[in-house]
Amino acid sequence: MDNDVLRQAPLFSGLDDEAAMWLGSSMSQTRLARGEALFREGDSGDRLYVVTEGKIKLGRTSADGRENLLAILGPGQMFGELSLFDPGPRSATATAVTDATIRSLSHSELSRWLDSRPDVARGLLNQLASRLRRANDVVADLVFSDVPGRVAKALLDLSRRFGRSADDGIHVHHDLTQEELAQLVGASRETVNKALSDFVARGWLRLEPRSVVLLNVERLQHRAR
Repeated sequence: MDNDVLRQAPLFSGLDDEAAMWLGSSMSQTRLARGEALFREGDSGDRLYVVTEGKIKLGRTSADGRENLLAILGPGQMFGELSLFDPGPRSATATAVTDATIRSLSHSELSRWLDSRPDVARGLLNQLASRLRRANDVVADLVFSDVPGRVAKALLDLSRRFGRSADDGIHVHHDLTQEELAQLVGASRETVNKALSDFVARGWLRLEPRSVVLLNVERLQHRAR
């Protein structure tokens, strides 16, 4: 199962089974309890990580103590790759949202693969390009979209990665607190709660502890535009 999840990561996307197995065997494993930090903003580090179980959040803290969530990552998703090409302090804090298992690869181990396997390099470039597109989208949303629109877009994104279809809708077990969801969309908890309450009143979704059931995806998609 672990190897199947690794194959979903961009690093492995162009590899044949044998090469993927060898690359996977070069990676070390770390287990984190819910709420435990893998590394903190400002720490030094030169490792790339792939989530194989659970969820990880990447966040930053401002000088006045406010927190912002940059991403919620699940199985098959990578992070920490910037330090491989631009060594320096970590730009975010990585914390386990749930109990999680992480596989990692050091800069020296990865360099050997990059020298002999251009498909690994392409996988990393695809990851960096995807991260840049996401950053551009986040900036555009903060400028052009209101809070309800950002909430709708965040829920749809979470549903694509963590959702499960059922007869009564799409169950999205995001495992986030209300405060974390607010940090993810860059707004106050009160404003996000107001948007969620409005969506509930309209019959677009149902709220459950650390999860949500999407009842009208079409209307949420329209609101997210």
